[in-house]
Amino acid sequence: MCAFLNGSGGTVLFGVTPDGSLVGQLVSDGTLRDVAQMLRRMEPPASARIERVKLPGEANEVLAIAVSPDDDSRVFTFDDRPYERVGPTTQIMGQETYQRLLLDRAHAHKRWENSASPLQLKDLDLAELRATIKAGIEAARIPSTASAEPGEVLARFGLTSGQGLANSAAVLFINHESPYYPQCQLRLARFRGVDKNEFLDQRQLNGNAFFLLQEAVQFLGRHLPVSGRIEPGLFERVDSPLFPPVALREALVNAFVHRDYSIPGGAVSVAVYDDRLEIWSDGRLPFGLTPDELVKEHLSRPRNPLIAEVFFRRGLVERWGRGTQKIIELCVLAGHPAPQFVEQAGAVGVRFLPSGYIAPLRVAHDLTSRQRLILQVLSASANETFGRIKMRVNPEIADRTLRDDLIHLKRLKLIESIGRGRGAVWLLRRTATE
Repeated sequence: MCAFLNGSGGTVLFGVTPDGSLVGQLVSDGTLRDVAQMLRRMEPPASARIERVKLPGEANEVLAIAVSPDDDSRVFTFDDRPYERVGPTTQIMGQETYQRLLLDRAHAHKRWENSASPLQLKDLDLAELRATIKAGIEAARIPSTASAEPGEVLARFGLTSGQGLANSAAVLFINHESPYYPQCQLRLARFRGVDKNEFLDQRQLNGNAFFLLQEAVQFLGRHLPVSGRIEPGLFERVDSPLFPPVALREALVNAFVHRDYSIPGGAVSVAVYDDRLEIWSDGRLPFGLTPDELVKEHLSRPRNPLIAEVFFRRGLVERWGRGTQKIIELCVLAGHPAPQFVEQAGAVGVRFLPSGYIAPLRVAHDLTSRQRLILQVLSASANETFGRIKMRVNPEIADRTLRDDLIHLKRLKLIESIGRGRGAVWLLRRTATE
């Protein structure tokens, strides 16, 4: 019975053999007292529906005791031990399973996102709310006949609590000028080199998740270099984003949807280094998930199902838990290593790594597109002569202009030369940082 209560309920039959034969037993008042005493050994207390079925022509009866968890936020024990059904058998529940079930069932009913918020409708960005309805209709995930009245929209999405708003409404639609909810924060940084010793740019923003998502995308557009390649037979470089934009958006959406908003000083963080991009969200992985499981097929069990639902309705997320796999597939298809998913210091991150050398956007100041093309050309070979660099960059360029670019890049310690005159070769300084 305890195992049934920890599942979806069930019925225990007394007087039926394992092969299904009805043999019955004598049922007395003492039998019913024994059943009641047994039920009192359940914690928390459990109720049961008892039915006595007489067998035809016999004094024996079959005793049917049906139990059902009337409140599925609880986990039951019998004599201080939890039990579970595994196939046709009952066994003691393992400690890890028991702890996870406690968290899962508590999460299903009482979460930070569905708790009451002090905000009122006037504190929300109603334009963002209307944009969500419009995007949902265009994505065919919200009926075209849906009301656009703010109160009805919020109630339909489950973003209300009692007579007021829920915390999830604040995360999704709070006005970015509001002083409330400091954890609705985005931290953006472009570091010089491969560590956090020096900033080239940093910003800290507060606001609703959709506003912050847009700011993060724009920041990456400004600070991520493009990946250039020379098409065979052409003397023109073809530029494309360093990492697939859809993969970056997917990682950002995951960070905003799954982070732990109950941490007051928490945030989503985006860090661009010379050799990688990292996106972090505060809070550990929920429900016992591990980083290794994120790269495999896994169930979609969002920490914040209400927030995830609105992102889904807006067309920004899928339901099937393939977001992390999609990120990997897109990056590998673009020729990059599979991104790394990590959990450390109470935060979850995804690390994007480029497939090879990427010319920096700026050193002491912005580099020109031609100077970046020179760096990209040199990255593709051990060394190049002046003539070959000219042919690959632009055969029409004046020798003096190209030589000035090479000297400038050498002065910045991005490239170096070996030899003198026409016999000199130019090569990339692999240890250079921006």
